[in-house]
Amino acid sequence: MQPIKIYLNKETKALQITWENSVVHNFPLHFLRDESPDAQNKGEHILWKTIPAPPKGPDRIGKYEIVKIDLVGNYAIQITWKDGYDYGIFSFELLYKWGKLLLDSSTPE
Repeated sequence: MQPIKIYLNKETKALQITWENSVVHNFPLHFLRDESPDAQNKGEHILWKTIPAPPKGPDRIGKYEIVKIDLVGNYAIQITWKDGYDYGIFSFELLYKWGKLLLDSSTPE
């Protein structure tokens, strides 16, 4: 699934992605930063060994503010946060799955 529009809504503090099938997902910036798919944030697995993420320190100013979003090829985005953090590549496949989960979890039963 490919996005046709990526919009940073500063009022709601969310990244809005409109997909080619017209589905719209809103990702809270806190969620994107805290779930960043990178080794520094989540740790990593190399062969049969798991290397945990380093301990997190105190939050820095600008941790949840986006400075820029770059396309990575035609399969992902990379986010640069105001505190300088720019690790993690968010594939469109991952974002679409997360968007479905967030949308499903916000629907009342």
